[in-house]
Amino acid sequence: MIKPLADRVLIKMVQEEETTKSGIILASGAKEKPQIAEVLEVGPGEKIDGKVEEMYVKKGDKIIVSKYAGTEVKYEGEDYIIVKQSDILAIVE
Repeated sequence: MIKPLADRVLIKMVQEEETTKSGIILASGAKEKPQIAEVLEVGPGEKIDGKVEEMYVKKGDKIIVSKYAGTEVKYEGEDYIIVKQSDILAIVE
């Protein structure tokens, strides 16, 4: 498994439905990039002035992330994204 460093978080985007609530099937080009993801791994936090920054997310959290944030990574046939904690906008409860 991939273990993020510093204040980085390993996430996997949650697939959106391909059909709208009214029953319209969307073509792949018409869909927006999903913004909700699941946290798979969390780094230990970034050290600033000798103090470790607190990580606000934990493994298993559902989060909303900036649309074009992070670095896409393909590992063992799966697509993941590594983002900085500051690119996470909210936790979905």
